[in-house]
Amino acid sequence: MFLNGGPMIFTGQAHPVLAKRICEYLDCDLGAAEFSKFNNDNTFVRILDNVRHRDVFIVQPTAYPVNDNIMEMLIFIDAARRASAGRITAVIPYYSYARTDKKDQPRVPITGRLIADLIHTAGADRVVLVDLHAAQVQGFFSTVVDELTALPMLADYFAKKDISTEDLVVVAPDIGSSRRSRVFATRLNVPLAIVEKRRLGNNDQVETLNVIGNVEGKYALLFDDEINTGSTMIAAANILADKGSKGIYACATHAVLPGDAAQKLTAVPNLKELVITDTMPLEDRKRHPKITVVPIAPLVGEAIRRIHEGRSVGALFR
Repeated sequence: MFLNGGPMIFTGQAHPVLAKRICEYLDCDLGAAEFSKFNNDNTFVRILDNVRHRDVFIVQPTAYPVNDNIMEMLIFIDAARRASAGRITAVIPYYSYARTDKKDQPRVPITGRLIADLIHTAGADRVVLVDLHAAQVQGFFSTVVDELTALPMLADYFAKKDISTEDLVVVAPDIGSSRRSRVFATRLNVPLAIVEKRRLGNNDQVETLNVIGNVEGKYALLFDDEINTGSTMIAAANILADKGSKGIYACATHAVLPGDAAQKLTAVPNLKELVITDTMPLEDRKRHPKITVVPIAPLVGEAIRRIHEGRSVGALFR
């Protein structure tokens, strides 16, 4: 394998704005490619630049429409492999199907593993991911995996806000996110609280909420890796208000926000701010003064630089 020149950055159609920002960070041009669909709905990808023996990075979060973007990424990887790219890295800031990481019911798939196998089969030599929902998903890949985390960037954002550490508590919106939230709280040097869900009897539709930890008279910072519909965050915000919190902040790396989820979240009266990153595009109709987007391009761009130069990626988070 010979890697000539600098890294070549390409993008699918999922999030071209992010790829352009990564190129701005790296001070390089975005690689040229064309995309189309035949009238039978088959996807066509053509790389317009010479990638022979080059270090190719394909940026494609598997955001909505998820399956189209996954297929486009696989076809793009295959095109780069057949064009004799020296090394191919799939940069997937948001990895869909990461929640489908185990067989928890009879006769169901482990789709997170299936997609990982397809990426390897297509020809990716390496994968870059950001804040997986479950750490074990790294083990699904037969290729080398670099998992980045936006946690330090998000923590730094709140560290610069005019909020005393005595007035702030990080809150895990459910027990499953408590480990990640504890790391976030430690970085901010503030205490941790956890919203606990309890089911009543055998009725799966009825549940109560309780808060483990003291939030009275404090600003509560809800932290999770991903916000989907926002229902967990909304329920947590309501119980925190009932427990005497004087204001709520919400924070997550990935903001899926399907349908009217953004409107529902921003309508929560005691929510002061929702802070997310741009691992996936945020439609104009979902933007709101309460929503702050922290750019992920510097993190991903620096990881790409280090991978290309053979330097440590883990050193970014020490």
